[in-house]
Amino acid sequence: MTKLLEQAIEAARQLSPEEQDEIARTIFEIVRGTSDEVYVLSEEERAAIAVARAQIARGEFATEEELEAVFKKYAS
Repeated sequence: MTKLLEQAIEAARQLSPEEQDEIARTIFEIVRGTSDEVYVLSEEERAAIAVARAQIARGEFATEEELEAVFKKYAS
């Protein structure tokens, strides 16, 4: 298991049982490839992806400290 996945699971442990179940269902859909739904990105999401791709192309990545700060912010 990657460190990022371990961090995500640790953050999920702080959620309600209902939220944890929703995450688990989503993971199963991804792993099993059983989702029949097609998600359509909004224009805002498309723009955010374009910005992220440009950052990646420039070699701009978050540090471990920045990632930890984000996980701590949303863990509570």
